[in-house]
Amino acid sequence: MNEAKLKMQLSCPMPKLDFDIITLGHGSGGLLTNRLLDSGVFNLFKNEYLDKRHDGAFVNLEGPSAFTTDSFVISPIFFPDSNIGELAVNGTVNDLAMCGAIPQYLSLSFIIEEGLSMEEFWKILVAIKFASEKAEIQIVTGDTKVVERGKGDKIFINTTGIGKIHPKANIDLSRVEIGDKIIVSDNLATHGIAIMSVREGLEFETDILSDTRNLNHNVSALLDEFGDEIHLLRDPTRGGLATVLTEIARDAKLGIDIFQEQIPIEEQVAGACELLGLDPLYVANEGIFISIVNPEIADNYLQKLHSLEGSTHASIIGEIVKEHTGQVVLTSSIGGKRVVNMLVGEQLPRIC
Repeated sequence: MNEAKLKMQLSCPMPKLDFDIITLGHGSGGLLTNRLLDSGVFNLFKNEYLDKRHDGAFVNLEGPSAFTTDSFVISPIFFPDSNIGELAVNGTVNDLAMCGAIPQYLSLSFIIEEGLSMEEFWKILVAIKFASEKAEIQIVTGDTKVVERGKGDKIFINTTGIGKIHPKANIDLSRVEIGDKIIVSDNLATHGIAIMSVREGLEFETDILSDTRNLNHNVSALLDEFGDEIHLLRDPTRGGLATVLTEIARDAKLGIDIFQEQIPIEEQVAGACELLGLDPLYVANEGIFISIVNPEIADNYLQKLHSLEGSTHASIIGEIVKEHTGQVVLTSSIGGKRVVNMLVGEQLPRIC
């Protein structure tokens, strides 16, 4: 566990409670629900919006804004160096960042399976606090429901985010042009392989950690410097890099060329993918993003990325072309070419 996460855990000890597990009564909306929320939830996320304890939040939005929602049903809920709570915050923050938005407000809703221990729930809450503070987004409203044992999988989380558009952002698929360079911000496939490493029957010796992180600060720094020379941003979560690029080629009605030798992937992740029979191009990521930028700024953009947290291995992996409209073509390390298609079915189920 990194030092910042450890400090957060140590500074947020679990309060003394007269119950150890969450029951159906804790989702009733009555006394037990209030005891659950008062056991630390409101104190942990304390701010001027939550303090009102209203059914919703009154917020001030100025100018163009972005709005997104996501649900997280990952299995297992705890994985190397992270858990579903941190993932839920980062996932929604990053969706806002890909719109060129500065995240401001977040809603947080839990669907908890009867029997979840308060110790596990507290660890998830602390991870949410860590992630929201790091991303500088405020949790302003939420909801809690409890379902019968066997009708959930410990806990599901829904988050909805709102943020104002960065004043220099002009992110839109229609702005993608022939000659634009495609840049990936860091190593591929680490999140998906971290999840696989702890799944029953698929464990192997590894120190691969999930790459889940907030991307909004990096995106804001890039927008500050390069503005509307950044044409499109996407995060390759479910379906991986291949699926996102295929969607862009199809929707933009342009071709994409990518080069295997330029795609960054950690050696042990590549080895794990080979062992498990997985193509890293389709494995989920939770802490990297794709930029499509004006070719004139590509080298400077890459240099800037290398100076930012979590982007040490950023690389220019391809470009937009007029040939093979609607398709992504990969040039292999030995010079062969193949069409990269969208993921069909689930390569890794319950990954986020």
